[in-house]
Amino acid sequence: MNASVNAADLSQTTFPLTPRSMPHVLLSLIRNPLDALPPEVFTEPVVFTKVGGKLRVYLTDPELIYQALVRNSDALGKGEDVRRVLGPALGSGILTSDGAHWKWQRQSVAGAFRHEKLLELQPAMIAAAGRRRDLWLAGKNGPLDLCQEMMRTTFDIIVETMMSGGDGIDVDKVERNITNYLKPTGWKFALGLLGLPDWMPHPGKEKARSAVIFLRATLGAVIAERRRSGKERSDLVSMLLGAADPETGRMMNDEEVIDNLMTFITAGHETTALGLAWTFHLLARHPDCQARLFEEISTVTGGGPLLGEHVAKLIYARQIFSEAMRLYPPAPIISRAVVREFTIGAHTIPAGTIIYVPIYAVHRHADLWEDPQLFEPDRFEPETARNRHRYAFMPFGAGPRVCIGNAFAMMEAVAILAVLLQKFRVTGSNEASPKPVMKVTLRPMHPLSINLIER
Repeated sequence: MNASVNAADLSQTTFPLTPRSMPHVLLSLIRNPLDALPPEVFTEPVVFTKVGGKLRVYLTDPELIYQALVRNSDALGKGEDVRRVLGPALGSGILTSDGAHWKWQRQSVAGAFRHEKLLELQPAMIAAAGRRRDLWLAGKNGPLDLCQEMMRTTFDIIVETMMSGGDGIDVDKVERNITNYLKPTGWKFALGLLGLPDWMPHPGKEKARSAVIFLRATLGAVIAERRRSGKERSDLVSMLLGAADPETGRMMNDEEVIDNLMTFITAGHETTALGLAWTFHLLARHPDCQARLFEEISTVTGGGPLLGEHVAKLIYARQIFSEAMRLYPPAPIISRAVVREFTIGAHTIPAGTIIYVPIYAVHRHADLWEDPQLFEPDRFEPETARNRHRYAFMPFGAGPRVCIGNAFAMMEAVAILAVLLQKFRVTGSNEASPKPVMKVTLRPMHPLSINLIER
């Protein structure tokens, strides 16, 4: 079947519902929400289901994704699923809010992600990667847990670049609490599907609640110290403290600043770290790609240290990271609630419908990718990528709510790959890759381990 939808094939008023088993969906949501996706999303352009009394539409055709997330973005809200899962930690920050409140917050932080600002941040990215390299050189015996290693590296970068060092944040404790918060999110999805209230107990609930208290208190202390000192710094914290709504003139209170710092710390470092962990895992299994990357790094740097000016020239490194994110998109599913009726294809989608864009399935869709299960970085050779539909590959989302940090993440990932692979070759086991599990982000079911061989 062609991935483009023929309007004549669809009925305007009826939906060809794919039957779903409520017990199967609930159990899958608790264990791994990826398994709750209808299998048809990997082969069909659109799938309609009705679960929990609501119409649920899964879009995998790039043109339909464009029509929904871009052309009709004003008909979509974040929805209760997102707020139920992320709201306790992220409040009403840029990731969870809608409408005017979302718009002015996004405008407030946009300056932190301008291209010229990102270029200023490259030395800090390279330095953080260098510190990780030096730790690897000092203790390279035995396998490394990739997720843990990359989480610490990207956390170091986000704290240094966005919070000017973070005033003594306990990195290990923050990491543990982020994991504790995300671990039971499948239960939140399942209870939400059943329409049960937020106060319902479930496994991991108390640990998650304690994690939120700790994380928000930690950032509250950073903000209090910044206000007390009155010191101006060119970072995200200062930008948020000085932000004013252009229409009302009001400024963010401490809770709103915390909402947005929580968003950037959790979403901003976890997603890149996981993308990098899967990248190193794949490189360990593809020595030919690794060798080609070594050659590129050596050519671009001339055998010397990586400099900021080199990062944009590492084209193959970017291709490798992109292909890893195709296979393992760090944010594997987008969901939206329809707040007003709109039309896609030949279907009128009523208000109250839940729209899903299962990015994990789009990136592995049989009609969009040749041999979709294979790791082939040349899919992202610039000319090949230009000829692909813009919404066939969307690790950072799409439309007005596309991830504001996408350029930051790509720059950061390429810098980390180049610095670490100047000194090391990575190898791994021949066992099957761990199953990916969705805990809001896409984590491996079992640790991703690699061995280092100094070059």
